Amino acid sequence: MLTEKEMLNIAELYLKKIGEDGNEAMLYNDDTIKKPYGNIYLYNSKKFILTGDFKYAFGGNAPFLVEKETGRVVNFGTAGRLEDYVKSYEDGTLGLCLTTYWYPDEDRFDYK
Repeated sequence: MLTEKEMLNIAELYLKKIGEDGNEAMLYNDDTIKKPYGNIYLYNSKKFILTGDFKYAFGGNAPFLVEKETGRVVNFGTAGRLEDYVKSYEDGTLGLCLTTYWYPDEDRFDYK
């Protein structure tokens, strides 16, 4: 079982993987959603968060979950509501693609 700090460290490692064109990603720390099975993190570009200037905003910055038991990162989508993605995760019907899961210990993406 991971601690809050360990999950946050994994979230920050993940953000380093997904920065866009040298535009560093940053978490919205006050918007972390805590669930019994892990934390859901929201993010955008650091420049956007600090300046509010939309020219620096990321497109398609889907929220993600760090699982408390495994440390695996679960990517949610942006086409629907976050609540629907969370429900799909909870009931085991989350749609899969090649980058649905990121395994930090192995630094690899997978669909399972």
